[in-house]
Amino acid sequence: THLMSRSCDLTGKIHQTGHNVSHSNIKSKRRFMVNLNKVTLRSDVLNKNFRLRIASSTLRTVDKYGGLDGFLSKMNSRKLTDKASKIKKLIEKNVSSLAN
Repeated sequence: THLMSRSCDLTGKIHQTGHNVSHSNIKSKRRFMVNLNKVTLRSDVLNKNFRLRIASSTLRTVDKYGGLDGFLSKMNSRKLTDKASKIKKLIEKNVSSLAN
């Protein structure tokens, strides 16, 4: 799927649309943009850093699950972007090779 540039690199979250509503109740279209931040997240399993543009809400969730590895292992692959899915597959492959 083609994603817009203003989207979260992990979840694919994009803008929402709504209305500016005037005092006289005239509605005009507007966009609620995603609060994106450039962050460097570390994967302990891969021993590697990833530079990502992610939404603040996603960053809070990453912190909740104890970092990038924990977040990706908890998340359903269908809810992740292509970029995040590739990182998740690398992590899973590395974890299974460490277990053997």
